[in-house]
Amino acid sequence: MAAFLRAAALLLLLLLLPTPPDRGGVPPRWNPWAPLRIADAPNVLTPLKLARLGRDGALCRAVLAQAPLQSTPVPDREIGPGCRLADAVRITRTRFAVNAPFLLSCRAAVSLALWERHTVQPAAMQLLGAPVQRLQHLGSLACRDVAARPGRRSRHAQADALDVAGFTLGDGRRVTVLRDWGDAEAPAGRFLRALHRGACRSFDGVLGPDYNAAHRDHLHLELGGGRYCR
Repeated sequence: MAAFLRAAALLLLLLLLPTPPDRGGVPPRWNPWAPLRIADAPNVLTPLKLARLGRDGALCRAVLAQAPLQSTPVPDREIGPGCRLADAVRITRTRFAVNAPFLLSCRAAVSLALWERHTVQPAAMQLLGAPVQRLQHLGSLACRDVAARPGRRSRHAQADALDVAGFTLGDGRRVTVLRDWGDAEAPAGRFLRALHRGACRSFDGVLGPDYNAAHRDHLHLELGGGRYCR
């Protein structure tokens, strides 16, 4: 709590400054006017900087270019009532191989890159002793409502969300949410919980198996739907 209050006080001080600090002052990761950098670990300013990417497509694409993923822009278009692609990319590889290409909004792709760099790979090496090589997902874009709230569109409807089901490690081991979440003391269970916690620093909303049965087999990661971590 003390660290959060110090960070909030710093943010308030920076926002009260009449002009952005010069280059010799605040480091970029703590400068609210400096663009987000994927190399910098998420902090209290990350949601602010991610929100800015949603308003500035050119800036978002420049930030995304820092990530070691393979993507191509897709045209903006309506895909159904209340469902729209805007400033989205088709991803064929992230930091890891993927089981199938998928679409994400640019800012959600940046969040994914932050999570993979600062949470997924470090946790794999620390807790499992091997790097992640492949990400298994259950999809991103889907023109549908939130399951428990008919009439309210899911963030999947704007490609602002990705459902992650598991990983394959460099030594061939597989870790899946469905099979491994239940044993919180086993290395794989500890790994998945570390990923859940870390995702809450890179995404606006995170849901896992402890939230409800609909999420028993994946981690739901999203932007734009409010701040929550369950």
